[in-house]
Amino acid sequence: MAGVTYMVVEGRKRVGLTFDQANSLFLLIFAAAFVGGKFFLLFEDGADYLRHPGKLLAGRGFVFYGSFLFAVPTMLWYFKKQKLPTYQMLDVMAITTCLVHMFGRLGCFLAGCCYGLPTSSIFGVTFTDPACMANPKGTPLHPTQLYEAGYIFLVMAGLLIFKKYKKFHGQLFLLYLILYAVGRSVLEIFRGDEVRGFVIRDVLSNSQLVALLIIAVAVFVYMRWQKKTRCSGARPMHLDVRLPDLMLNTP
Repeated sequence: MAGVTYMVVEGRKRVGLTFDQANSLFLLIFAAAFVGGKFFLLFEDGADYLRHPGKLLAGRGFVFYGSFLFAVPTMLWYFKKQKLPTYQMLDVMAITTCLVHMFGRLGCFLAGCCYGLPTSSIFGVTFTDPACMANPKGTPLHPTQLYEAGYIFLVMAGLLIFKKYKKFHGQLFLLYLILYAVGRSVLEIFRGDEVRGFVIRDVLSNSQLVALLIIAVAVFVYMRWQKKTRCSGARPMHLDVRLPDLMLNTP
């Protein structure tokens, strides 16, 4: 609710977003995030899910990057359809995503999913409820869910402070992409739920690969937009939703 409230209030203030538009946008993002989050579970244990497709709906949670990668194109399509200023809306959605994701990770902690490796440090948390997803139970584990929730809070706080100093529209969104991807890559080192999948076993997880790709694309786009802003003094206002144009044509 906090994320939706921020989107409605800030969207109305910045771009004149109506309640009906906000409601439609939320429903579209929710649907896209649900499909994407479930679809990316196939990369974790595709054979099992293909044999038992019902587990996709009845089984454990979502893959955040799956939800995110499905939600972003949906947002861009809706912004274009409603003739909303895309770059300003992306900045609004950066903070919105932080709020939703932060509380989502707290939910992960309560469920015991997305847990960390065993640890002897003072930060270790022991899960004992047989219904929780953490493994092994009865052993102190890194509370990676809380690490990530705390990191997202810091990113969000930084973006809110930086908001009044931004040089171009879309800057907050790109900074969010970069900062979260960097933090996620590091946090993956402490994750213990091996079911999330690896590109290179125990070296590079699926999420780390996606994070590295996002960092590369976001840094490239950031530099192009920043350079264009310095040269023209203009802020980018419109965005074609096609990825090639996003990467090759400076707005």
